[in-house]
Amino acid sequence: MDPPFNEMYNTLLYKQITNTENNVPEVPFSFSVTAVVEEVELPVIDVSLLIDEAKKEREKCKEEIARASREWGFFQVINHGISMEVLEKMRQEQIRVFREPFDKKSTSDKFSAGSYRWGTPSATCLRQLSWSEAFHVPMTDISDNKDFTSLSSAMERFASESEGLAHTLAEILAEKSGRKSNFFKENCTRNTCYLRMNHYPPCPKPSEVYGLMPHTDSDFLTILYQDQVGGLQLIKDNRWIAVKPNSRALIVNIGDLFQAWSNGIYKSVEHRVMTNPTVERFSTAYFLCPSYDAVIECSDDCPAYRNFSFREFRQQVQEDVKKLGYKVGLPRFINHVY
Repeated sequence: MDPPFNEMYNTLLYKQITNTENNVPEVPFSFSVTAVVEEVELPVIDVSLLIDEAKKEREKCKEEIARASREWGFFQVINHGISMEVLEKMRQEQIRVFREPFDKKSTSDKFSAGSYRWGTPSATCLRQLSWSEAFHVPMTDISDNKDFTSLSSAMERFASESEGLAHTLAEILAEKSGRKSNFFKENCTRNTCYLRMNHYPPCPKPSEVYGLMPHTDSDFLTILYQDQVGGLQLIKDNRWIAVKPNSRALIVNIGDLFQAWSNGIYKSVEHRVMTNPTVERFSTAYFLCPSYDAVIECSDDCPAYRNFSFREFRQQVQEDVKKLGYKVGLPRFINHVY
């Protein structure tokens, strides 16, 4: 059963409100729901070449990964080693848990307190509202889950295999930027990473309301498995483009921490999810994150960003969202010395 969006946000959805500087903070231009010029296919990289081919092919594959991360901040991987059986089971179990009654989902103790989230409690206008619900689950919760054994099993398999893929890609990107590739094994452990299961119900005002507001990810890497409904969009060359779904691929995107750690070589790109008036959408994402005390340090003599811990970054994001209604992110950590 879907969350009570219409009841909770009735005023925003159906009544004309005069927004003034006193009750609505200024938000980025990218929060406007604008027309998309075209649907494109992200760069597609066959990562099986990292294992099966000669050194020349492996190096070519690594360079493709680095180039896509520099130029797009997003890419797709095929022949990634995660079977369709695992992905399909994850999708089935995800649908099942989101079909639970809203009261049961919202009060569930299956995961840590606060894991279930929906809507945007702080929204004061439609452009700040996310028409979606999600389970935001720390990896450490998955093995402890005793109530949904089939869900736990599906999450464990998906998470474990996504974890291996994420570390492989992160180490390649570190190598290609001239950094130590063991940073991720030392700092990004299972205790610090998480899964997010997303559900985007049909929305009565798809031209005015986001499924997920424009944002960048607060991690190193995200690996996304989505259905074929579509709705994911990102900024490329200063305009929004729609991502064409690819049933064979997983989507990978660079997060804020990798952009800072690489001194801006790799791009954490703003993206959003659009709503659909008739069709629901599902996706599951794995987030590669460091420990809270890990220090993100730029890899250059003239660092674009000052050093900061993951804890400090998260706290700043939370403060901005509470105060402004949206995340500011990396601009808060620009190094003004250089």
